[in-house]
Amino acid sequence: MKVLRNSKGWAPALLAVAAAGVLAASIGQTPVAGQQSGRSVLYSSVGPELTISDLDVDKATITKRETLKLPGLITEATLHPSKKFIYIVWGGFPGGGEHGLSAFRVDPATGALTPHGPSRSLRSTPGYISAVVTDINATHILASDSEPSRISVHKLLPDGTLGEEVFSPGKLDFGIHAHQIRMDPSGQTVVLPCRGESANATRAELPGSLRLFGYKDGILTEKQAIMPGGGHNFQPRHMDFHPSGKWDYFTLERQNKLLVYEREKDGSIGKQLYAKDTLSEPGNVRPGQIAGTVHVHPNGRFVYVANRASGRTADGKGAFVGGENAIAVFSIDQNTGEPTLIQNMDTRGIHPRTFALDPTSRVLVAANTNSLPATDGTVIPASLSIYRVGADGKLEFVRKYDVPLNGSQQFWMGIIPLS
Repeated sequence: MKVLRNSKGWAPALLAVAAAGVLAASIGQTPVAGQQSGRSVLYSSVGPELTISDLDVDKATITKRETLKLPGLITEATLHPSKKFIYIVWGGFPGGGEHGLSAFRVDPATGALTPHGPSRSLRSTPGYISAVVTDINATHILASDSEPSRISVHKLLPDGTLGEEVFSPGKLDFGIHAHQIRMDPSGQTVVLPCRGESANATRAELPGSLRLFGYKDGILTEKQAIMPGGGHNFQPRHMDFHPSGKWDYFTLERQNKLLVYEREKDGSIGKQLYAKDTLSEPGNVRPGQIAGTVHVHPNGRFVYVANRASGRTADGKGAFVGGENAIAVFSIDQNTGEPTLIQNMDTRGIHPRTFALDPTSRVLVAANTNSLPATDGTVIPASLSIYRVGADGKLEFVRKYDVPLNGSQQFWMGIIPLS
């Protein structure tokens, strides 16, 4: 593994700075409301390269520090409960060849990463997407894979290194195209949103579903499957838990919806309560417009959703056709769980696949994945956009940093605190 040291910092893009008036959520860490540390580290991936940057929350600035190169495209990461280690899944498209999971030791003062023990292969087809989460006792790590849809479970050894794979008895149904994996706060239920597949010229639509599994000591058992309308026109992509334990929030990708379900005491999902549009103009959906990541604010009063657009013209120029690349901000009724759209904040880029709140919940960073030509002939670059988070949950743009892609994509990012 090659380590590139002393990388130069990004230069902020030449855009006006907004006037003044955790890895938190993206890596499976719960942000701590009210935490006052202003120093965090931001990890962002372009293809197989993971860039480590300082995030100054007080100044809302990002300073690039160094870059690591993994064997394949980095798709997601999760933090060990001790915060001493981070686990990264790689090998998504267009990697091919290998598909695996690697452990790194995290320097608590700088966020620098050091390889920690052997990597483990994942058995799914290379070229697809994986997500990852540890259990609450840090005895096992679970990775979801999209093709074929499945969950891999590996032991976590006491020193934080990756152990052997654990196999559950029987044949489990993991749905079609799992896109995320979450462990519920009790540590006894695993939630697997399965996106299904849209219809194309050669086959009909493949149904989406929400799959829940009982979990104990690395062993999975089937618990619940939710497939409204047989799973057709139902493409759940991402979910998050409300801190009260009362509600779960899911995004439907192609439907551009935010769903709210009751959470039962046994960890299962109850009835659907609400379905809300995530777009400012739900009646004007452009090609390539889809919903993405969802994060509930740790105070439970707000929920954020990524609206992503990357459709292109078919005139040979491939210019961006327009749409909403924005973070949708919803307020949450504390009695009912109902979300109300209060803002759609432009990310000033293309296709914000991931975003994260810093551990103090004072700053939100959105990662615009792609670079596309605009209709006027200019190029819209990939970027990291930084926002202040107000007491009312709304976002205020501060600045953005353009990110070179070198023929790949800025596929994932996350934030963790520094001691």
